[in-house]
Amino acid sequence: MTLLQIDLETYSSIDLKTCGVHRYVEAPDFEILLFGFAFDDDPVQVIDLTDFQSVPKDVMDALRMDVTKTAFNAAFERTAIAKHFGITCDPSQWMCTAVWALTLGLPGSLEGVAKALKIDAQKDARGKALIKYFSVPCRPSKVNGQRTRNHPYHDPEKWQQYIEYNRQDVVVERDVRRQLERFPVPESEWKLWALDQRINDRGVRIDREFVNQAITCAKQYSERLMIEAKELTGLENPNSDAQLKGWLKENGLEVESLAKDYMPALLDAAPNEEAFRALELRQEMGKTSNSKYDAMARCICDDDRVRGILQFCGANRTWRWAGRNVQMHNLPKNEIDDLARARETLRSGDYELLEILYGAPPFILSQLVRTGLIPSPGHRFIVADFAAIEGRVISWLADESWKLEVFRTHGKIYEATAAQMFGVSFETIVKGHENYKYRPFGKVGELACGFGGGVSALEKMDKKKEIPKDQYDRLVKQWRDANPKIRKLWYSAEEAALEAVRSKTTVKLAHGVRYRYSSGVLFADLPSGHSLAYPSPEIKQDSKFNKDGLTFRAPDKSGKMIAQRTWGGTLVENLVQAIARDCLAESLMRLDAHGYEIVLHVHDEAIADAPIGWGSVEEMTEIMSQPIDWAPGLPLQAAGFECDFYQKD
Repeated sequence: MTLLQIDLETYSSIDLKTCGVHRYVEAPDFEILLFGFAFDDDPVQVIDLTDFQSVPKDVMDALRMDVTKTAFNAAFERTAIAKHFGITCDPSQWMCTAVWALTLGLPGSLEGVAKALKIDAQKDARGKALIKYFSVPCRPSKVNGQRTRNHPYHDPEKWQQYIEYNRQDVVVERDVRRQLERFPVPESEWKLWALDQRINDRGVRIDREFVNQAITCAKQYSERLMIEAKELTGLENPNSDAQLKGWLKENGLEVESLAKDYMPALLDAAPNEEAFRALELRQEMGKTSNSKYDAMARCICDDDRVRGILQFCGANRTWRWAGRNVQMHNLPKNEIDDLARARETLRSGDYELLEILYGAPPFILSQLVRTGLIPSPGHRFIVADFAAIEGRVISWLADESWKLEVFRTHGKIYEATAAQMFGVSFETIVKGHENYKYRPFGKVGELACGFGGGVSALEKMDKKKEIPKDQYDRLVKQWRDANPKIRKLWYSAEEAALEAVRSKTTVKLAHGVRYRYSSGVLFADLPSGHSLAYPSPEIKQDSKFNKDGLTFRAPDKSGKMIAQRTWGGTLVENLVQAIARDCLAESLMRLDAHGYEIVLHVHDEAIADAPIGWGSVEEMTEIMSQPIDWAPGLPLQAAGFECDFYQKD
């Protein structure tokens, strides 16, 4: 099979990092500067498009034909080439080595992967400075009669270095790919990645007017708070930690930190009304973050859509998707019933009425973030998601039969768990009955304890503080006693992983899951056909529990591979989340085959942009609830609704 390795250097006045590649290539001044490539093992060539060189005919033919193209972060190369040359770049003809690296638990940057794999060729360290010089606009200080960007003729020596940098990137990317070839990604996953690329290319429509009103509302509220804070404290900048700490000290309150976690205690300790109000204002100003709306405004394309906001295998421990730029994966639950009214009030620009109806803007603005996403004209959203998917998967994986029966029948897992924990009749855990008091115990226990969580996990999940703290220890024991097979699964998974590393062998766990040691990597083979990776696994003494424990290497925030310790509960969590991800992946492929145009998916939820009069909630949920061949006996159930703007049901 012929492979064409590609790496580009480009220019655009739009910031790639904050706006995304689809917005980046829409800039009128976008262009490809250097086109580095190599067929198979051929020498690397670099075409200087600024010097009127032409991309060779065989390369252009390969770009248009069914020849496999590969790049590190191929979404960038695909999108840039399609724009620059005005051609279609079918993702099914491409392969992304960045995604390939993520599947193996490696860093997401080329430099990080090259170092982790210890390949001979390394990324040119001069790259960042050269990119800054040639590929981004000059700083504002160079405007006003001076140049706004640097061209090759401004520094021919640097330009030659940039050409060699581009050449070296192709060399490094090809060497990385050769190393990764020892661990092939299943063909089914490349097909899924191609679907992912089509979803990202399609994007989702944004209500531009609504977003602009939200940004203006937040700005005006912040200005009001700042004016009051200045008048109260007399400070030039009440948002300055140093200035506000000094003012509070003068008013009788020594402050170590103004971080939000400290605020409740500081408010309790405020010595007077002025200090209390100053802290309140600081706390409120911290809530006015407008990052989601700002991201929508930055990334919105000319046709009012945002694209490229899903990262395939972004959570590389479980292969789940992660959010990019417009981050839709960590939004608060909708807590108001009249979203449509609140949305229209904000969209009309009546901020005063909005505040009268819903209180301070930060709350209602956070509630309305989802509603900034709207269907295409003549369409509506159909939203469908799996019910209690992680609970279903862990019960199936552990063969916890009583739970599986719940999921196959009424599905009321919180009530059933409470009944199992407290030895009361399931039928009595209903509103109005004395035993309904046990339901919160079942719910919090179910959310907190499935992956070995203890008291701290319970405290985190008990958001409404419905359970006395002195009952947390007892609740953990009751949940574990009610779920003996799940508890056993934690220890079975840990022992299987340890034995696979210890004996450099393969150890079966359950339902097609097995731990396998190969070439310095511990793999967790999943029933769907792909494998989670734990690089450089070692067995080391766990001093906390005085027993052997498992460590592996994973990238930290900087991309450096560092040792991490894991145990059975976390291993099971990885398995469950990965299998749940695979269930969603199966559904996305099925929905696409049925003609549903998915524009977004978040956790276990799929959002289709469907023409009015075509498709239905019933059909989408039926497709998602169908059995999966590789997971016989796993009881899936989906629910859904239609809406005119994105929301949580």
